[in-house]
Amino acid sequence: MDAAAASLVHGDAAPLAVAGAAASAAAARGSFAAYRGELAAQSRRAQRADLAAWTTYLTSAKVANAACAWEEDPACWRGATWGLVAGFVRWQLNAGYAVATVGRRLATVKRYVELAAQAGTVAADELQLVRAVRAPSGKRARNLDAQRETTRRGRKKAQPTTITRVQARQLKRDQPATPQGRRDTLLLCLLLDHGLRVSEVCDLPATAINLQRGTMTFYRRKVDTTQTHRLSMDSLASAKAYLAHDAPAAGKLLRGSRQGGTLTGGISIQGVRERVKTLGARVGIVGLSPHDLRHYWATLASRSAVLWQRPLHPGCCRTHPGSRHGRLGEASAKPRWLLW
Repeated sequence: MDAAAASLVHGDAAPLAVAGAAASAAAARGSFAAYRGELAAQSRRAQRADLAAWTTYLTSAKVANAACAWEEDPACWRGATWGLVAGFVRWQLNAGYAVATVGRRLATVKRYVELAAQAGTVAADELQLVRAVRAPSGKRARNLDAQRETTRRGRKKAQPTTITRVQARQLKRDQPATPQGRRDTLLLCLLLDHGLRVSEVCDLPATAINLQRGTMTFYRRKVDTTQTHRLSMDSLASAKAYLAHDAPAAGKLLRGSRQGGTLTGGISIQGVRERVKTLGARVGIVGLSPHDLRHYWATLASRSAVLWQRPLHPGCCRTHPGSRHGRLGEASAKPRWLLW
């Protein structure tokens, strides 16, 4: 036993209860910062937006000091009750927000109430009542939406755009033999044939593709795992063309492009979104997004007979009914395009 531990046990510095109370107070003061420090940047941005909606709700209810440092100061949550939280849910539904948005915002508020309870600014019995507040889901959500005039705000689509196999082939094979066209072909193949998220496409390093082995190794930041996929025939062919003529020697694999088609720098998330939308319009698909291409891939995978016994990876196409990407069942073989 070291000297510090011995002093706590034998009481020459402070009784254990006093030391424990001091430790809890110190942990409470840093609990918000510690929690946010563990979140990805995208999650922090999403929570900031959720708490901005919470502020707007409190302001509309004429609550004093509604504009508080909700992400940083546990004292802001003093006085938060289950009634206020339940009112936040009703306010959003009445304002026409999507049920999924309501649920996500509720989860954020409940998490900060939990942290505030640990800090001693929300009573334990109130915390239990807050935890019991639920957003509509499943059949209840469908029944509620059937009675609401507005069920979604903003530009996000309620359902992904459907893509046929013919359209998918057009997208992959109808690009011109130019630097931008070769880049676009590889981009579309990675989204359609491998289901990469837009962030994963943008994160790909120049060394991600091994032509000799016909594989691609990449990091999925959302689930914190690295995977290796066997490239599809289209992906391999497009990778060979792009790597031979246009790819950078180092840095990001996929280059950005200027209005005239000149490749430069690395492609951004917004750049991918805009490019996919433009290319989709050329084959008659209005409002096409990278997520639509990922949904196309997941739909084909869910119907395939070559799925492995476990999910592709944690967080992707979860094996439960109602997933927006379909339901990935169990089968006897590992996917041909996935290496572990």
